[in-house]
Amino acid sequence: MIRDWLTPDKIKVINSIDSWENAVRLAAEPLLMQGYIAGSYIEAILQSHKELGPYYVLAPGLAMPHARPEQGVLRNGLSLLHIKEGVSFGSTENDPVYVVIILCARSGNEHITMIGELAEIFSDQQKLHRLLNADDSKAIQAVID
Repeated sequence: MIRDWLTPDKIKVINSIDSWENAVRLAAEPLLMQGYIAGSYIEAILQSHKELGPYYVLAPGLAMPHARPEQGVLRNGLSLLHIKEGVSFGSTENDPVYVVIILCARSGNEHITMIGELAEIFSDQQKLHRLLNADDSKAIQAVID
């Protein structure tokens, strides 16, 4: 099911980026451009980080920023940004972040379903290693297929 939400056109691989804010914006860009989210969703993620800190940096190298459905979700979707050199999100335990996955779900139940699907990848150390060290979007797609 992940491959239905995270299609190749929503995966970007870059060498570096200058800030966590720009990483969030760039990671969310495909969802915004394709009508999955409104701009308010990105702003809600940034504001939440400023208020609560980087709670969504889930593991070393991995961040999954998201906001509430009512803050701008239009359709269910995922996008992924892989930053080869990593970027600091201010998470002492888990920086630098190499993979940023933006999750947008229209309801709590759909959110839980998507998290469950992603957890299958995150809990498999081999898949997680391949994801964090992928060289290009094809390598990322191979992990989620």
